[in-house]
Amino acid sequence: MTQIVDALAALAQETRLKVYRLLVEAGPEGLPAGEIADELELPGATLSFHLAHLARAGLLRGRQKGRYVIYSADFQNMNALVGYLTENCCGGRACAPANPRKGKDHETLSRTRRRA
Repeated sequence: MTQIVDALAALAQETRLKVYRLLVEAGPEGLPAGEIADELELPGATLSFHLAHLARAGLLRGRQKGRYVIYSADFQNMNALVGYLTENCCGGRACAPANPRKGKDHETLSRTRRRA
């Protein structure tokens, strides 16, 4: 349970969530720290702080490749987190209501984001 709380707390910060999303999109091969910093326009020290936080939460791994550290999402732990949320928060069922009411207040997050 502590690992779940740590992972959710790590992802609750905007920069860490951006870093994590970028690494998930990069897939198992991951990205070097410099490329992450360039892509997200983050200073090295700031990125290092956030990478360390995500690693402590079990959400990513770093591996040495020559002079570089390549970071990648820990997909096993990510799937465990999603599984925990589905199992414990939704009772193992789909989390959406069976008959959602239509209207502006019930738009999906993706539709809301498209407007922004």
